[in-house]
Amino acid sequence: MALHFRKPQNTLEFGGRTAYEAQGDASEPVRKCPNCHKEIPVSVLQENEQVCPCGHHFRLRARTRLRLLLDKDSFWELYGNLISENPLGFEGYDEKLEKVRTATGEAEAVVTGIGRIKGISAAVFAMDSYFMMGSMGSIVGEKITRLFEYAVRQHLPVIGFTASGGARMQEGLLSLMQMAKTSAAVKWHSDAGLLYITILTDPTTGGVTASFAMEGDVILAEPDALVGFAGARVIEQTTRKRLPQGFQRADFLLEHGFCDAIMDRREQREGLAQILAIHGYRAGTEELAEGK
Repeated sequence: MALHFRKPQNTLEFGGRTAYEAQGDASEPVRKCPNCHKEIPVSVLQENEQVCPCGHHFRLRARTRLRLLLDKDSFWELYGNLISENPLGFEGYDEKLEKVRTATGEAEAVVTGIGRIKGISAAVFAMDSYFMMGSMGSIVGEKITRLFEYAVRQHLPVIGFTASGGARMQEGLLSLMQMAKTSAAVKWHSDAGLLYITILTDPTTGGVTASFAMEGDVILAEPDALVGFAGARVIEQTTRKRLPQGFQRADFLLEHGFCDAIMDRREQREGLAQILAIHGYRAGTEELAEGK
């Protein structure tokens, strides 16, 4: 991908204030950036796809990601009617599911469907870290598996945004089984000669990292995204060794060959369209069959 260099803004251009201070109104809500520790007006973040002027990428809701990526009004959700139950009778799980569904407005921790990127059709999924930290239960695995199966039938590439704290403990072994199930679906899609692109977002950990997140033909990561299997403290306590600076962050992954590129969120729509075109996918007006 092309490298983009940004010239530092001259504060005199904004009357002695920085760009984000000049654009913001003192009366409007702000968010404090965990990277530069400055208060950024919400309107500035909204205009900048939730990226701070310092470059920090705030976490996004699943549907917000899809809205930013896909052509307007092109998204068609699939399998939105699937919801988790409580197969193990885990105490308090039903109540927790109901509470998070009400809080997020989502039925599950992943949104799946089809849409177009600059006219190119693709199957897409986006995990939502605001729904039980994007944990992978049986329905998350089922929705992603069905999406890959649909993509094979329709000869579509798959683009997936991963964000997860790992397997959902309330579903025990049923949750862990999703690693094998989704991986099998990815393999079927690959055997059909179709493209799978993953975008690792903050955080992508646990069983999701150990399965479909790292199985893409092209693996991208957002800047400074945390990606790993076990947590850094667990690894240090187990190995009794200090981990290197930036361990499990996007730059570290790129340096050690675990991802192909780091892609700024503001460049993802254009960049993904280019990757699809390079692999032979073209814009079209074909109608896609209803998912089953």
